[in-house]
Amino acid sequence: MKKILILSSSPRRGGNSDTLCDEFLRGATEAGNEAEKIFLRDKNINYCTGCSVCSMYGKPCPQKDDMSEIIEKMLAADVIVMATPVYFYTMSAQMKTLIDRCCARYTEIKNKDFFFIITAAEDDKEKMLRTVDTFQGFLDCLENPVIKGTVFGLGVWNIGEIKGNAAMQEAYEMGKNV
Repeated sequence: MKKILILSSSPRRGGNSDTLCDEFLRGATEAGNEAEKIFLRDKNINYCTGCSVCSMYGKPCPQKDDMSEIIEKMLAADVIVMATPVYFYTMSAQMKTLIDRCCARYTEIKNKDFFFIITAAEDDKEKMLRTVDTFQGFLDCLENPVIKGTVFGLGVWNIGEIKGNAAMQEAYEMGKNV
């Protein structure tokens, strides 16, 4: 059994990337894993202020928001799923804010398996690789991360358009075979 943390950065509950998170979650739990989805929109995550309290003095981030709880769950997880809709060929602001706030403890995020879920109105997978590259920038700062898979839900814009898309089955299968 693996401990799986799904980070959904969709600004729309039930949006296309969030729906794929639910499918991944369904597959993972059906396979007997312990899985949790955090809908970032429901959390209070402030921007990093660059105060350097964490990096220069080794102290916890002084901001009092939900990020400390989320980072604890990231550290405890075996598998981290990062899901985002694509805006201007990169991740959502909600996901980028979360990544930036990992600054205080990113050196502790070690030996994790990662999955990415990416949705976009654009249907060109080649252009969506820019978003994967942005995630890779985060992973390049971690110790021994392994990218296990990426689900591309492409050609979807309006809520619900992901239904019937092959990405639904792909997300479920990735979750089931985590």
